Amino acid sequence: MRIAVNMRLVLPGRMDGIGWFAYETTRRMVAAHPEHRFLLLFDRSLHPIEGLTDAPNVETRVLCPQARHPVLWWMFFELSVPAALRQWNADLYISSDGMMPLHPRVPTLTVIHDLNFEHATDNLQRSHQRYMKYFFPRFARAATRVATVSEYSKCDISATYGINADRIDVVYDGAHSRYRPHTEKECEATRQRFTDGKPYIIFISTILKRKNLAGLLRAFDMIKDDDQQELKLLVVGSRVWWQDELQEAYDSMRHRNDVILLGRAEPTDLSALLSASEMLVYPSFFEGFGIPILEAMYAETAVVCSNTTSMPEVGGDAVEYVDPASANDIARGIRLTLDQERRSAMIECGREQRRLFSWDRTAELLWKSVEHMMQSR
Repeated sequence: MRIAVNMRLVLPGRMDGIGWFAYETTRRMVAAHPEHRFLLLFDRSLHPIEGLTDAPNVETRVLCPQARHPVLWWMFFELSVPAALRQWNADLYISSDGMMPLHPRVPTLTVIHDLNFEHATDNLQRSHQRYMKYFFPRFARAATRVATVSEYSKCDISATYGINADRIDVVYDGAHSRYRPHTEKECEATRQRFTDGKPYIIFISTILKRKNLAGLLRAFDMIKDDDQQELKLLVVGSRVWWQDELQEAYDSMRHRNDVILLGRAEPTDLSALLSASEMLVYPSFFEGFGIPILEAMYAETAVVCSNTTSMPEVGGDAVEYVDPASANDIARGIRLTLDQERRSAMIECGREQRRLFSWDRTAELLWKSVEHMMQSR
């Protein structure tokens, strides 16, 4: 078969969760299926990507325009992608970011990670929100099959878009191999580097409204009122959204000096940052999966996270769940998890839970979805 794959979010050094999904699954499918040819579609020139663009059964093509806002998305997917599929004589098309031509003329598997834009009106730029609310139901109905990253998202897509659940496959996310437990010596060096040797809890995410950093800041202020450890809060992630209630929560903090805003960290630092922390706190309102929860388990760090959407699927019995709408409850979860004995038990449970999720398994499940799609043509 000749398989075309949307890779526009695979941007080395600048990838988010969807970019990692595309990279990790595609390179595994390419390696596992040398009998098939793959055409990787980018929207900008890139340096060669080892293990992917140099594979003997791979071709690459850079399409115009660079698709970074709704008008350019439409041009890329409605004009450039269909032309490339025709010219290359593709047998099928895989899109890992949910976007696709509305009339692809080849069997198409699209991966819709979640529908957060359907359930909140203030998480995205207005133009992006309008585009997604208009096109994503049409993408889902036009696709031959849909894949998503949790049972929660499968049910949500089926119910919201009126799509038969039999057309939707669950392909859970994985965690990068760099996430591992670090030695105490390594952890001490990390604490010295980032918090002057002080213990810290960590929040890792692109900062969006739905990630609920405002709730965590309020909870951390409560924790600090009776803190004896000189505990710090390390916030890791790009500031895509920093206004309204988040700005207000930060400005009104009594213990703002104990919050360290690191910004985007180097990928090589993230595992060390997680492993050296007391815990990951992830009080998001809405997740299709919640990759940082899994990454923390691989780094052998305790996790406090929300009891909503897909997060209980990922965390299982290994995490402390909290109500993200309640700063008091987030503070309660943090206090409980600061207990060393409890934290050790959570980490041990996490070693078992993380076995359910890996990029190898994700790629295998995605390929099964491809096979299912081709068999049902």
